[in-house]
Amino acid sequence: MAQHYRVGRLEQEIQREVDDILLKRVRDPRVAGITITGVTVTGDLQQATIYYSILSDKASDGEKTAAGLEKAKGLIRSELGSRLSIYKTPELTFERDQSVQYGSRIDELINNLKRQD
Repeated sequence: MAQHYRVGRLEQEIQREVDDILLKRVRDPRVAGITITGVTVTGDLQQATIYYSILSDKASDGEKTAAGLEKAKGLIRSELGSRLSIYKTPELTFERDQSVQYGSRIDELINNLKRQD
């Protein structure tokens, strides 16, 4: 039980810290304006998947952001290491959160329907 609680708390901490690190430490314009939408950490705390969204749905922007995050991963991980009170910093994976895009697409469709009435 304690383990599960720890994972949840760690996920929130990582989300908060990565947000802060991206804002204050990463100077790469490719990762400006991304939103961290969630974090999942494996039960053994070895792997963390960080979900993010960007406002643009242009494929080129998506690729640029992914490349920027990949480049910043080492810095983000070492920053996390000094901020988190855990023995070993998990390996980081960044994944684009498609649900946010999906949500805005739904909003768009609903608005179109309303206009037709």
